[in-house]
Amino acid sequence: VPLVESGGGLVQPGGSLRLSCTAPGFTLDYYAIGWIRQAPGKEAEGVSCISSFDGIALYADSIKGRFTISRDNGENTVYLQMNRLKSADTAVYYCATDFLSNCRSLKTSYEHRGQGTQVTVSS
Repeated sequence: VPLVESGGGLVQPGGSLRLSCTAPGFTLDYYAIGWIRQAPGKEAEGVSCISSFDGIALYADSIKGRFTISRDNGENTVYLQMNRLKSADTAVYYCATDFLSNCRSLKTSYEHRGQGTQVTVSS
């Protein structure tokens, strides 16, 4: 499954970024999609997850109230809107799936994930 992340970059503290996850040639509609992040020297963290049909979302406490996950099935894309970014949010962000329809929990290990997009929050 060719999961492809985009939208990362360098942003100042307090700024915003929107990450996108697409899958060229593959339909994401039926599957829950999660976002994981990995910072250098730190363990991976399950950031968010959105279920397929009902759109129910889960968020890590570290980003709750600042990040919003959403999906546009017509565009075959899952988004992670990140606001009020902090230096602690600096990491490589991956989208991932277990090919299940619902998010059962926030996970750090999925059956399949993309190559990641770098997010750097720095002044």
